[in-house]
Amino acid sequence: MPQSAEKILDHAPLFREPEYRKMLAEKKLNFECPHPDEIVSDQRDFTQTWEYREKNLARKALVVNPAKACQPLGAVFAAAGFERTMSFVHGSQGCVAYYRSHLSRHFKEPAAAVSSSMTEDAAVFGGLKNMVDGLANTYQLYDPKMIAVSTTCMAEVIGDDLHSFIQNAKDEDSVPRDFDVPFAHTPAFVGSHVDGYDNMVKGILEHFWKGQERTQIEGTINIIPGFDGFCVGNNRELKRLLDVMGVSYTLIQDASDQFDTPSDGEYRMYDGGTKINEVKKALNAEATLSLQHHNARK
Repeated sequence: MPQSAEKILDHAPLFREPEYRKMLAEKKLNFECPHPDEIVSDQRDFTQTWEYREKNLARKALVVNPAKACQPLGAVFAAAGFERTMSFVHGSQGCVAYYRSHLSRHFKEPAAAVSSSMTEDAAVFGGLKNMVDGLANTYQLYDPKMIAVSTTCMAEVIGDDLHSFIQNAKDEDSVPRDFDVPFAHTPAFVGSHVDGYDNMVKGILEHFWKGQERTQIEGTINIIPGFDGFCVGNNRELKRLLDVMGVSYTLIQDASDQFDTPSDGEYRMYDGGTKINEVKKALNAEATLSLQHHNARK
């Protein structure tokens, strides 16, 4: 091991040790879905060419906004696109406040999400009790049809197992045994919001499809719109075009109504979203189309 009582290294030289180089390389390969090294190398070489220089000098204006956030934000957005679904983030309250604030400020609409309120004791002993109490409170207070669970850095660092935690919570009657609680592990220190979206949609589909027999229905298609900040207009126009063409489709994860509720003085915690029954039947579609490649790699 690179670290021992006789050999204490600072973080910079420590991470250059062979064991850490191997660990970081495997993390990048297995979890970050990177481009091949050849493509990265070619792009790096291109930035040093005269052609690239001329393209840069030809610009009249430039706005740089990488818009890269963490995985749980994508998971919260994904969950908002399903019928009466409450997003439950297993982590601290401060993290969830950020996701809600980010979505609320962008869409100018309330963004509902709850947390398991993990604090220092949960970071040491694990967040099972927080999960048991949190799911019970969410089910009783907010009357959801589904609770979609994701994670933050804290829960991932200590290794909380969502599958077993949710089963234990059901054993303690936090929610009924047949209540839908799909989940996705969304470590915020790996990838970005598009990976979180990808993981959450995959987790929801696996929850309903795993173990089910597929009977293909010809002429039907699933469409995954992706993490789209303009979903309110884009999804509605997409559905209009598909209806005009007479296409039989299921829009998996449709947040257009959730983030554009009527201004009639009535607060709607849930509005629109892909119906749970439609998600179940989508297993039998003839094809599935993803509109954003990096949002649906899994």
